[in-house]
Parts: sequence; structure tokens; C-alpha cells
Amino acid sequence: MTGAASASFTADDYEARMERAARQAADAGLAGLLVAPGPDLVWLTGYTPTAVTERLTLLVLAPGREPVLVVPTLEAPDAERALGASALTLRDWTDGKDPYAATAALLDADGRFGISDNAWAMHLLGLQRTLPGTSYASLTEALPMLRAVKDAAELELLAAAGAAADAAFEEIRSVAFAGRRESDVAADLAGLLRRFGHSQVDFTIVASGPNGANPHHEVGDRVIERGDMVVLDFGGLRDGYGSDTSRTVHVGEPTDEERRVHDLVREAQEAGFRAVRPGAACQEVDRAARAVIEDARYGEYFIHRTGHGIGVTTHEPPYMIEGEEQPLVPGMCFSVEPGVYLPGRFGVRIEDIVTVTGDGGRRLNNTAREMVIVD
Repeated sequence: MTGAASASFTADDYEARMERAARQAADAGLAGLLVAPGPDLVWLTGYTPTAVTERLTLLVLAPGREPVLVVPTLEAPDAERALGASALTLRDWTDGKDPYAATAALLDADGRFGISDNAWAMHLLGLQRTLPGTSYASLTEALPMLRAVKDAAELELLAAAGAAADAAFEEIRSVAFAGRRESDVAADLAGLLRRFGHSQVDFTIVASGPNGANPHHEVGDRVIERGDMVVLDFGGLRDGYGSDTSRTVHVGEPTDEERRVHDLVREAQEAGFRAVRPGAACQEVDRAARAVIEDARYGEYFIHRTGHGIGVTTHEPPYMIEGEEQPLVPGMCFSVEPGVYLPGRFGVRIEDIVTVTGDGGRRLNNTAREMVIVD
């Protein structure tokens, strides 16, 4: 999901993004890009339809041509008010007309196009039926780094979102955990994110005791007990840009093993962060964090990638995972979040959002990574 486009950006910013996207499409051997409502459309134009329906809305970007946004006539007034509207041409279509014929007139009849991952199948099939000589590739596959490198204004918004999530964590540390349900603490977290400026809360994972061994535990009615390790993972959108942080707290005094595992994950997270530098492959961040956990003989309990990109969505390329050789570039932003998950017992995850700088990395989350004791 996406939030509203931020007023930090101007029509010139959106025009530059559309021009860059068209150039990248040409470099990838594509005839153009077809962008449906969703995060890519927001990032490229600042436009979010009030409702996504079966009516076709599609941005057409092609090298050397003016961008065109195909929209239903009844939604054209809203599209005209988008911050990036002055940098494109609107082409509206009315009910009863064929939107695929209107779009086909803008496309090379035998071209290969990148298309948004979240485009509706009925729209893709309609285009293929109208232009049987065309072919398509998902945008994530064709241009995975399209939104990956953030400019200064985007970095500022991501830093503000991270600071808001940090403020939420500092507040949640002081609430009662023992004797309350996971869902109660999750509701507290969601309220705190909103209080500190989030317009959208994407997730508030509160995984206590044995539930912490499930990295994507669905919050439930389990009552948190003294002696529980509790994984907190929460984030959403603030001014259209994402936050995502994880900390693992303990209700009362932990055991020696619980401290040891927590310290191990903290060491792995630090190793992953220190591997961040321009030119390093994404997989090197994963390897650095994973090596620490494997050396301690907990490797089989680290069961997910080390990180994912973040921007106008809370999960996007690049991914910090073995086999991803994409080099890191200043301005990329992603999570570094190793974890250890002991089935039936407890889990630990520590996560910061990190941005690549000219000579290394900078954390956008700065709350304590040491073991935090809660009541």
C-alpha cells in the first residue's frame, strides 16, 4: 500500500523521475514502461487514485516521448491535481469506450514493455489481446533498482520516519507487558506510530515467548508472561515514506542463554551494518551477518534474508540475500535484520534501516540494541 505523495517534491522532481525511468527502460532494451496505480505511480507522478477499480489507469513512459497518463474521464479531475501532472499528458476515456485501444495507440505494436507488478491481469490480457505482437516483463524483474537510490529529500523523509518509529519504541518500553495480550501491546504500538506522525501502520508484530520463533507471527490473544522474550517489529508510512524496525525485549530478568542469543544477534546485526559500503554486493551484507550466527552454531535458526529495501513501500528491492550481486550505491536504503528463532522456545531479531553513504553506511534507527528489560 502507499501513502499520499509528499509535498516535499515538485513537478520538476516528478518530471526527472519519469525521464530517468524512460532512460532506464531503454537501457534495459524495453520499448517503454506501463505503470498501474500503486507505489511506482505515486513515486513517478505523485498521483494516487481515490479508488482502484476495474477501470484502466495506466502511465505510459517511452524513451523520447512525452509521458501519457491514461485515466477514466470521471477520475481525470483528480489526476490533473497530482503534483506531477504538469509533466505529462492526460488521455481520458469514457465508459463504453475501449481503454485498451486508446492505450494501444501509444505503444509500439511489437514492443516489449515493463509493467507494474500490481497491474490487474484483466488489463494486461486486454493489452495483449489488442496488441498480440507485444510482450511484457514485470517491473521488479526488468528494472529492480528503479526506486532504489533515494535523493536527499527522500532520505530526509526516511530518516524522519525512522525517528518516529524510534520514538514509538522509547514509549512502548515503559508500558506494562506482563499480564496483557499481544494484541494489546500491538494496539499501543499502532497508536504510538500514529501519534508520532504515521498516516499508515503496515504491521505491529508482538511475538512473545514461543511465538517469537515465528518471524512473521500474527498478533494474537496470548497473554504475555514474566520470563518471556518478546520480538517487536513495527512500521508503516509517514509522509509517504516507510519505517521498519525490530527490537527484542525481555519481561523481567532473562536467562543466561537468552542473553547469549540476544548478544549474538546484536553482534550479527553490527557485522551486517559494518559490511555496508559503496560497491559491495548486497549479498555481502547477508554473508557478514550470517557468518556470525553460523560461527556460533545457530545458523540453522536464522531462516530469512538479512534485509530488504524500503522507500514508498516498506518492502522493495534491493534485497540483502545470498546470490544478489547488485552493488550498493550511495542513497540506497534497506533493513539489516538478522535473527535467531528457536522453535517452541523464543526468538530474537534486531533491525535497523540503513542508508549507504559515500564511505559506508548510516543507521536511520538509533534506539538501544542491547537487551531491554520491561515489566
